[in-house]
Amino acid sequence: MSLITTVAELEALYSEPVQPTARLKVLDHVSDQYHAFIHASPFMVLASVGAAGVDCSPRGDPAGFVRVADRKTLLIPDRRGNNRLDSLRNIIEDPRVHLLFLIPGIGETLRVVGRAVISVDPELCASFTMQGKAPRCVIVVTVEEVYTQCQKALVRSRLWDPSIQISRAELPTMGQIFSTISKGEFDGEAYDKAYPERMRQTIY
Repeated sequence: MSLITTVAELEALYSEPVQPTARLKVLDHVSDQYHAFIHASPFMVLASVGAAGVDCSPRGDPAGFVRVADRKTLLIPDRRGNNRLDSLRNIIEDPRVHLLFLIPGIGETLRVVGRAVISVDPELCASFTMQGKAPRCVIVVTVEEVYTQCQKALVRSRLWDPSIQISRAELPTMGQIFSTISKGEFDGEAYDKAYPERMRQTIY
């Protein structure tokens, strides 16, 4: 196996950025046009890093759930999850974060690089109330870089093409996965049966 082990070797393997826009598009703030992308997105991936390693966490809510407080500040409600707290632990240990916004039907994605803190301000949390429930905290991101990513990855993957969607029944359920991992000690069938109601009760 031939490995690339230095930056010099890496740069020799690739040419310069394909277009001048590869660097031109990078801003240190949220412009009005980039704001439009964030406001239209119902799904975002949050990457963070800490002593335990790297975490990449999906975040979703109605479009515009990530609030642009100003040109340098984004606010992200921390909705109910599994309470592993991987992202939040990482933010406390290392504030560096990277956000990737996706918009259904749109090929371009938007990336934000910044530093985060965790706020439990009661008024701020209350302002993100959904179905009568406020998040326990809000992730406050200070923006350092914002830029779009071209369509190539989503075009190649045909991510938004309904003709390639598969039935959920074609893959193992979460209960089946947990049952296999636990060698049958976990009641996967009961877990799957209870999941729809549990989801309804705990979505917020």
